[in-house]
Amino acid sequence: MVTTNVFPKVPDQHKNGKPLIPNGLGVLYVLFAAVYLFLLYFLNVGSVSIGVSAPLTLAVCILFGGFMGLLDDWMDLKWRYKAFMPLIAALPLIYFAMDMHARTSITLPFFGVIDFGIWYFYLIIPLIVMIVTNTVNMLGGFNGLESFCPAIVILGLMSISALTSTYYLLMLGPIIFWLILTALNLKGNIFVGNSGSFAIGMTIASFAVIADVKLSLLISIIPYIFNSSLILLTVFFTHKKALITFKDNKLESDHKRSLVTAITYHRPLTERQIVAIVSIIVAAFTLLAVIFSFISIILV
Repeated sequence: MVTTNVFPKVPDQHKNGKPLIPNGLGVLYVLFAAVYLFLLYFLNVGSVSIGVSAPLTLAVCILFGGFMGLLDDWMDLKWRYKAFMPLIAALPLIYFAMDMHARTSITLPFFGVIDFGIWYFYLIIPLIVMIVTNTVNMLGGFNGLESFCPAIVILGLMSISALTSTYYLLMLGPIIFWLILTALNLKGNIFVGNSGSFAIGMTIASFAVIADVKLSLLISIIPYIFNSSLILLTVFFTHKKALITFKDNKLESDHKRSLVTAITYHRPLTERQIVAIVSIIVAAFTLLAVIFSFISIILV
């Protein structure tokens, strides 16, 4: 994979000497995923209705996520724009869900079945897209963190989808290519950039809606929601951002303003250790989602 002369390089802030690393490789995922999904459409795989196509719907959403990430890389978008821009990508998902007569209810432990009715299309789907895309983008900054953790969530959602439908086929090609980028990212050879983090966040949200794995998504992204809530509440009440100190190849924080700073609070850890801990947390919640879904299918 040639990246030296094509992609801009940025310093790796958590390495001695801050070496320059090619950034924005996530755009390759966007292009590959779009081509793969277009091929599925032409091969009539996943086209489950005359009016809508699952591959095309997912492709459109991923393309918009990548475009949004590129805009952020070029223009450094303010958070108020990044928070609401994903709502545009909710439009094809709303149309898909309505045309497919998607299930508008969700079964929650201890609460039973909650049916959102028409509000599922006009409120819940936009919220899913907005929240998931932004929370995934907010948990990053370390080699492998913004690529490996989303891969864990997607693999979990794919396994759940495989129990009841063939929608998992939509993600076979994209997840393989994303894992290649993840391996390079973990080694510190590339950064996926905002184009990658927004695209993969949009992928998670869109696939969850298309494959109807809403509860599994909710459980899997609890660490992401916790991280974003901690960051936003801290900024709102104290006007302070989460910061981390790099010294002697280790990172440490003196506050708990994010998931990462909570993990490194007065506890010096290497970058790999931080990524490993966060990945284990995400994997634990994703596994919980898989187990819960498997039990629910058996009991039905």
